[in-house]
Amino acid sequence: MSPRLVVVAHGTRNPVGNHVAARIAELTGERCATDAEVSYVELCEPLLGTVLSRPVEGATVVVPLLLTTGYHIRVDVPAAVAGAYGPTTLTVPLGPDPLLAGAQVERLVQAGARRGQAVTMVAAGSNDPAALPDLQRAADLLSGAWGGPVRLATLGGLGARPEDVVRPGDAVSPYLLAPGFFATRCAAVARAAGGAVVADVIGVHERVIELVAARYRVGAERVAELSGSR
Repeated sequence: MSPRLVVVAHGTRNPVGNHVAARIAELTGERCATDAEVSYVELCEPLLGTVLSRPVEGATVVVPLLLTTGYHIRVDVPAAVAGAYGPTTLTVPLGPDPLLAGAQVERLVQAGARRGQAVTMVAAGSNDPAALPDLQRAADLLSGAWGGPVRLATLGGLGARPEDVVRPGDAVSPYLLAPGFFATRCAAVARAAGGAVVADVIGVHERVIELVAARYRVGAERVAELSGSR
């Protein structure tokens, strides 16, 4: 039996944003021919701990739909996994990854950005110092995929704010998976600072499904190895 896939997103009070995670789970489950469920860290149900505590047959692979390391990756999610019913393995978060950068490029082009146009990448941000190198790596990957300079800004936590980074005429790429508070704030602040183009969030994208499926397969191999060693 293939391990069950459980994706875990941050969660938002915006139902459209939560639907993104649910749709990613559904499409990845179809691609990997396995049962798939969605869960959230906060602000929306079902919570990850609730999903993982239910009795199930077989093993579970948890894939965080989070774009950097941070408190949730280091504390909340591992704690929920530790209390899971049955063999469960946790994969690394989605980002940074070249597939995400490729999806961001497509969103920029769809919004009308010109290849080589200066870009500011705007992330939600974190107070965890380990998140900044991840974000800078994501910005560097986007720069390479875009073929032009990319500056980094964060809406909260550590890092420079968009109002101090975005320059008139910039294209703005939200390093965000789904609509919600941060996406709305990103668009407003970017336009106020003179951003000429604000791309959509990464959202439900073929490259995201490919990435989640890759994470799942690595997790499935790991949980099979752990089960076989007992």
